[in-house]
Amino acid sequence: MLKRSWSILYGDVMLREIIEGFGDDVIIIDKSVRKELEITRYLMRYRDQPVLFEDVDGWQVVGNLWSTRDRIGKYLGIRKEEIVHVLASSMEHPRPYKIVKSAAFLKNSTKDFSLLELPIPRYFPKDGGQYFTSAMVIAKDEEGFVNLSFHRMMVIDKKQAAIRLVPRHLYSMWKDKAEKGEELDVRVIVGNPIYLLLAGATSVAYGVSELEIASALSEKVFGKPLEVVKVNGIPVPIETEFVFEAKILPELTEEGPFVDITGTYDYVRKQPLMIFEKMHHVDNPIFHALLPGGYEHYMLMGLPKEPQIYASVKRVVPKVHGVRLTEGGCMWLHAVVSITKQHDGDGKNAILAAFSGHPSLKHVVVVDEDVNIYDDREVEWAIATRFQADKDLVIIPNARGSSLDPSAKKSLTAKWGIDATKPLDGKEEFEKARI
Repeated sequence: MLKRSWSILYGDVMLREIIEGFGDDVIIIDKSVRKELEITRYLMRYRDQPVLFEDVDGWQVVGNLWSTRDRIGKYLGIRKEEIVHVLASSMEHPRPYKIVKSAAFLKNSTKDFSLLELPIPRYFPKDGGQYFTSAMVIAKDEEGFVNLSFHRMMVIDKKQAAIRLVPRHLYSMWKDKAEKGEELDVRVIVGNPIYLLLAGATSVAYGVSELEIASALSEKVFGKPLEVVKVNGIPVPIETEFVFEAKILPELTEEGPFVDITGTYDYVRKQPLMIFEKMHHVDNPIFHALLPGGYEHYMLMGLPKEPQIYASVKRVVPKVHGVRLTEGGCMWLHAVVSITKQHDGDGKNAILAAFSGHPSLKHVVVVDEDVNIYDDREVEWAIATRFQADKDLVIIPNARGSSLDPSAKKSLTAKWGIDATKPLDGKEEFEKARI
C-alpha cells in the first residue's frame, strides 16, 4: 500500500479535498472560461494533469482528474499494477452498502434551475449540444435491484436531455417501463471519487449492483463501506457533488453527434428523452467535465474492462500477472497480457480468451512475466525478439467488434493476436542480459 497524501479515511471526501491532495500536479485556470469549446482547449493542452477551472459561467469545473493510472493508484493507496486485482476482487465479491440519514448535497435543493445555465460543456464543434459526460445514472427496478451506470446525456433545453442507452441493464429497466407507457424514475450524479466511477463502469450480471462493487472497493482501500442516502426511495452515494432527480420517458428523440473514446464522431441515433425535475448540490460544488476521447475517458472506460480480460485469460492460463488496455489503442481496442506459460500453446489460448473477455478488443499481445506491460518499448522488444508472424500470429476474420471502431464495417472486424512469449524449449536463448 502507498501512503496517501491527504486524510481520506476520516469523514466524507469531496472533489475539493481530492484536488487539494494532488497538490502541484493541478493546473489552475483562474480566468473566466467558456463552456462552449474553450474548456476543451485546456483539457487537451494538459491531457495528463488535473485542470481546475475557477470560473465557468460562475461555477467551478475540474477535468482530467483521473487521467493517469498513477494518480488513480495514489488516491486508492495502491500501486497501479494492483488496480486490476483490487477491482477484480471487488467485482467477484460485492459488499452491502450502508444507508445513512443525511448527505452534504441535500443542503442545497431546488426545482428552479436550467441545464443551459450549468457548466455542462459543448466539447467539439459538431457535438449535438452540451453534454453530461461524467454523469452516472442510478435506477431501481420493481424487485428492488439498484443499477449504477455511465450514460452520456445531450442537453436539449432547460430541463430536457437525450440519454444514450446501450442495450444493457438501464436500457432493460427503461424498456420494461416504456412498453407500458410509463416513465423510469432515476437519479443522475456528477462529481464522484474514483472508486465509484470505476464501479459504475463495470459490466456485471443483472442483479449485481454496482453500488455494492463500489462498497467492496471502499472496504478494501478505505476500510469502510460505501455510504448512501435515499433520495425519494433511490440510494445515492453521499460523496457526490451534484444530484438530479429525473425521469426517462418512453418517447425518443435525436441524440448526437458525439465524440466517443476513439476521438471520432459517433452518429446520430434515436434515444430516450429525459426530464430533469430537481437539483441538489453541495456547498460550492465542483462540476466534473470528462473530455471525450481524453486520457480520463480512457481510464474510466477502459480500466473496468481489464478485470474481465484478466478473469477470462485466467480460466485457460493459471498464472496471469497483469492486463493493460493500451492508451494507443484508446484503452478499448488494444491490450497487452502478461502470463507464465506452463504448456506450449498457452500464448494462443490467452489470445482467444482475451477476445472473449472483452468482445470489443481488436488486437492483443501476450508476453512473458519478465516484460513490463506498462512500458511500450519492452512490449515492442518482446515482439521483435520472441515473435515470428508465420507461426505466432492469430487472425480471426469477420468477428464481432466495437461499433466505436470507424474501420469496422457494421461492427465486423478482423481481430489479431501476437504470441510474443518464449518457447518452453530453449527459452534461455530469449532471456535479456542482466546484471
